[in-house]
Amino acid sequence: MIFRQLFDPETASYSYLLGDELTREAVLIDSVAEQFDRDVAIIKELDLKLVFALETHVHADHVTAAARLREALGARVAVSSGSGVQNADVLLRDGDWIAVGAHRLEARATPGHTNGCMTFVTEGMAFTGDALLIRGCGRTDFQQGDARTLFHSVRSRILTLPESTAIFPAHDYRGRTQTSVGEELRFNPRLGTGKTVESFVELMGRLTLSYPKRMDEAVPANLYAGLAPGARPKARAPSPVAAVMRELGRQDADAWMGEGI
Repeated sequence: MIFRQLFDPETASYSYLLGDELTREAVLIDSVAEQFDRDVAIIKELDLKLVFALETHVHADHVTAAARLREALGARVAVSSGSGVQNADVLLRDGDWIAVGAHRLEARATPGHTNGCMTFVTEGMAFTGDALLIRGCGRTDFQQGDARTLFHSVRSRILTLPESTAIFPAHDYRGRTQTSVGEELRFNPRLGTGKTVESFVELMGRLTLSYPKRMDEAVPANLYAGLAPGARPKARAPSPVAAVMRELGRQDADAWMGEGI
């Protein structure tokens, strides 16, 4: 699998490009609007066809480039059905799969930071968004956040993966690039082995966090896949995942229907 971890220094945000070496199909997870030109250039240099722009959740710290990637490259915007995004092409539910050539990504619902958080799991890797960070987790004090829900999401849907699973978060503010399930079980001071939901809820309730400086801009834009107010269309009904894959020419689309799509 082709894999690139991409970084936005202003917001300490990671984006992830995954592609199939044979078919050249690719997905980009958690794009950043300011990095649109860089990301398009990399996709073209690697001779990839971007079939999906995936979002782990509605971000509050930056504006996504998902809608621009759809317009420029024909990618389908795919987000959680609980995200509230109004103009997505595909609304994902827990257990759905996204096909990228011969590879597939499982969408796991991991709410708690927001209602619409998704973790994408594939081939020994998990892209956890803000649900699980390196030695930490996303905040739970806005955007439908709930500490108790987040604790159960991370412990039951992420930290039950094999300990060797590599964790790639949406952010890191200390220059770290990845962790693993085993590391987080041992060293995460909030969610690791031995931590209780009661202690987690109490800890998260005591945090005094500043208001995200771009939240008033980012959240409304990201509810329309990054579009500015004047460019936002009326909401449209998204397609089931299998239907989208069929449109992309996948002959096995119907077979995927039996695997949670």
